[in-house]
Amino acid sequence: MTSSPASSAAGAPVLQIQGLAVRLVDGPDDSTGSNADSNAAGAGPRRVVQDISFDIHAGETLCVVGESGSGKSVTSFAVMGLLAPDALRPCAGRILLDGEDILTCSPERLRELRATRMSMVFQEPMTALNPVRTVGWQIDEVLRAHSRLSAAERKKKILDMLQAVRLPDIERIYASYPHQLSGGQRQRIVICMALILNPKLLIADEPTTALDVTTQKQILTLIRDLQKSHDTAVLFITHDFGVVADIADRIAVMNRGRIVEVGTREQILAQPREAYTRMLVSSVPSLAPATRVAADGVPLLTVRGLNKTYTERGLFKARRSVNAVNDVSFTLHKKEILGIVGESGSGKSTVARCIARLIDPSSGSVRIGEQEIATASRREFRPLRQRIQVVFQDPYRSLNARMRVGDSITEGLRNFGKGRQEARQRATELLELVGLSGEAMARYPHQFSGGQRQRICIARALALSPDILIADEAVSALDVSVQAQVLDLIESIREQTGTAVLFITHDLRVAAQICNTIVVMKSGKIVEAASAHEVLSQPRDAYTRQLIDAAPGRHWDFQNFRPAA
Repeated sequence: MTSSPASSAAGAPVLQIQGLAVRLVDGPDDSTGSNADSNAAGAGPRRVVQDISFDIHAGETLCVVGESGSGKSVTSFAVMGLLAPDALRPCAGRILLDGEDILTCSPERLRELRATRMSMVFQEPMTALNPVRTVGWQIDEVLRAHSRLSAAERKKKILDMLQAVRLPDIERIYASYPHQLSGGQRQRIVICMALILNPKLLIADEPTTALDVTTQKQILTLIRDLQKSHDTAVLFITHDFGVVADIADRIAVMNRGRIVEVGTREQILAQPREAYTRMLVSSVPSLAPATRVAADGVPLLTVRGLNKTYTERGLFKARRSVNAVNDVSFTLHKKEILGIVGESGSGKSTVARCIARLIDPSSGSVRIGEQEIATASRREFRPLRQRIQVVFQDPYRSLNARMRVGDSITEGLRNFGKGRQEARQRATELLELVGLSGEAMARYPHQFSGGQRQRICIARALALSPDILIADEAVSALDVSVQAQVLDLIESIREQTGTAVLFITHDLRVAAQICNTIVVMKSGKIVEAASAHEVLSQPRDAYTRQLIDAAPGRHWDFQNFRPAA
């Protein structure tokens, strides 16, 4: 086993990145300029990241921010030695972990360093965990590989760590499979695996993106507390500036593979030097609700007493019923954007799926105009389906990877009787409406960015000229600048077409900027419903106040580059 070098002098950085460049394996190295310049000239991509330099000290949190494709994750994967060798290759610079150059380490040495000296928390815990192994076994695997503890000692250490990450009923959690845990619990398991051996460097790659605000706050507090207790250096990658405002000691801004600027939290958020940084910060939606005209149009959707009960069945278990939606009622008017907010498991998406008849309600009434759809048969509902369309959270999963964009958009039109030429003309018009050219018709989903794919999904949903558009967490995975563009697009479409929007989100900042009305749900029930201004400025229910208090960065006014008054 290779011995590790002596630790650097006290106060030296835990991680130093000096002039790092990563290039595509199948492209020529660009020794003269940046990949941004070559892309602009149409020469094709060469260097994915170029001249990256920063450092992190013990106990410090450095947040790396930037739009999708800026090189944030490539940089973190280079530090961990996880770049796909047949796709990406470091071609310049050094990555020093406690004085040892990661780029010169053998694969065996890298395996020794992972978990013991550096570790990583990934964005989606379900893909980071093995679905056929218990979480206890998976944490134990780290200890089996990197320690000489006995089985009893390993289990005690794991249970102590599960306790440290504030999981309930740790013996049950230890024996559970990933699918038996909530999203927040799975993320805690991944954090437990990452910190079980007290590494000096923790890399967190968008670890809270898909979590609701209260769970997000718990995870961020947990990481901060564990960091303080072990003096860990944290490299935190995120596009959420609310999170940055809460946890960052310093911030590094990346754009098109380069570092734009590095500074303290106050320098970057209050006095950004670069136009790109100012654009990112000012794109963050405010928690202060926008002034919007009250909806008084024709009622398009009327929901009364909606219920959805799931019954678990098993050969050797008693049946157990779960009331996912309990007596939900609201009205959606023409040209109105009604937001449904709440934590994961509150019933938001279940309500949307019942309205779109992707699942059948257990009871209650759902009317489009005067037509009852809750009890309609599948045959009766099919002609009405074009009046309700859905935009889902993940555009890549909701588009068929084997179908060209044009075929995905025209499929619904063809199914409802439009001719091929007429359908393609309509698809071209819709792509232009969402800010894409007609040339996109011939391309496949993987050839677009995340924001562009979401625009394609919106175009597909609008193809049948629906009365109601359901947006189910449609912008939660997008970076702030793209998010702002998609929200502007939804607002523009509402104005131009008169479409009513049912907007489901856990992001109160987004709800504040786009919604006329907000419905707050908890445990399947509505706890509060009023205008967006009333709900966010004068919340009546304690749960609503709890959600607002948990919103990251609520003490910062991003539009005006200053702390909130």
